[in-house]
Amino acid sequence: MPGVDVATETPPGAPPGTLLSAKGTRLNRRGLETRRLLLREAVHCLAEGGPEAVSANAVARRAGATWGTIQHQFGDADGLWAAVLDHIAGLAGFAELAVPAHPSVADRVEAVIDLMWRSVQLPTAAAFYQLRSGLPHRRDQLEESFPRTAQAIARWDEEWAALCERSFAGLGLDASKVMRVRHLLPSALRGLFAEGGLGGYVDVEEARQGLRDALTAYLTS
Repeated sequence: MPGVDVATETPPGAPPGTLLSAKGTRLNRRGLETRRLLLREAVHCLAEGGPEAVSANAVARRAGATWGTIQHQFGDADGLWAAVLDHIAGLAGFAELAVPAHPSVADRVEAVIDLMWRSVQLPTAAAFYQLRSGLPHRRDQLEESFPRTAQAIARWDEEWAALCERSFAGLGLDASKVMRVRHLLPSALRGLFAEGGLGGYVDVEEARQGLRDALTAYLTS
């Protein structure tokens, strides 16, 4: 099926959740362990950055595997990156995250910012953004060169959009303003996290409070 990670499909008659290789064969215990190892090492490789971070060959070397193993498990680099993004999304558990139930806009904004702030500090977040920055930035080029990865990114974006909508539901806010806040927050918090790592040039907590105040004023104006 185009655009679907075949390693997540369940073959007819098999128990739910059965994983297949890129060639359609059922993964045995060793194959599943290899897959988990490759995904784990891919996240570490991406999170550490560097000139070879977005390299399927680098992931294989780090895991002590071969390019043939990558092909068997994921088909190609596109299949690997799509699987990595789905793996990270599964760890993030967007759909299962509890949304804030505070009655005020200010409290909701604070809860969402705190949730995002914890997320941007995780290695999986660094891996996600390193991968996105290392792939074609134009959507049409990404879809042409990495169609399965493009679909995985689209699924990630949809989950984040749904989380934001749930987080601000029931407050009667302008939907277009909530949408703009959704687009702003990841970049704003990544920027603050990066600044905080420079060693005291920015008071990150004061900056976060300023962001809370600004977004609350914008959503309620």
